[in-house]
Amino acid sequence: MAEWRFLQGWSDAELVARITGLGPISRNFDSSVSDGWSAHRSTAIVAREVPGRPLPHGPFDRLCTAIGDYEFSDPGIVTAHFDRAVPLSQRRLLLELKVLGLRYLCAAVVHEVREDSTDEATYFGFRYDTLEGHIERGEEWFLLTKFHESGVIRFEISARWRAGDFPNWWSRLGFRMLGQHYQKKWHTRAHRRLAFLAGAPENTIVRDRLGRRVLLAHQGPSIAFTTEPVAVEQTNRTTI
Repeated sequence: MAEWRFLQGWSDAELVARITGLGPISRNFDSSVSDGWSAHRSTAIVAREVPGRPLPHGPFDRLCTAIGDYEFSDPGIVTAHFDRAVPLSQRRLLLELKVLGLRYLCAAVVHEVREDSTDEATYFGFRYDTLEGHIERGEEWFLLTKFHESGVIRFEISARWRAGDFPNWWSRLGFRMLGQHYQKKWHTRAHRRLAFLAGAPENTIVRDRLGRRVLLAHQGPSIAFTTEPVAVEQTNRTTI
């Protein structure tokens, strides 16, 4: 079951111990099961740069770093804890979900990474899978695309999930009542945070005591959000 607390989080030492203990934990779902899944997807244009392949140190490059460090996530809703020395392709995460004073620690693992280019576009992103004890079961993709002809940079989040392991009945009830609201709110802020990072000089960014970038909610790009069943995009990816 997911570990939870009320009105307080976990110390750095506690988080390190829990991240270290994620090694033997397995996925909590069977991807071959075809029914019973829900899905959601959101897309937005988060930046533009000159046409052609991504510029060195340009918006696309900066956003690749932000995505790899999970900095698109609003820490007021979900904070990702992980060992930054571990390569993205081998990374295990503790996702700290926050709602109405409650905090849940949910484990996930990076299962696939995509970093490639075609004549039409350049791609970067990753997919994580939920592990045992997570309050959801499933997988989620975070994919950044630069279209060479137009210079448009698009961010897409797509997920396939079903209910997981809740620590108590009222957590399950609360998820049913509030889950979609917080899900849409998190997606909206993820796109806005990336749009900000794409254009923000490094010296304008505020950092917390652990060196993580702290952003404020602001006006951002137009976002397309759907909750209809959607297939996770099939592309040429590096499987871990």
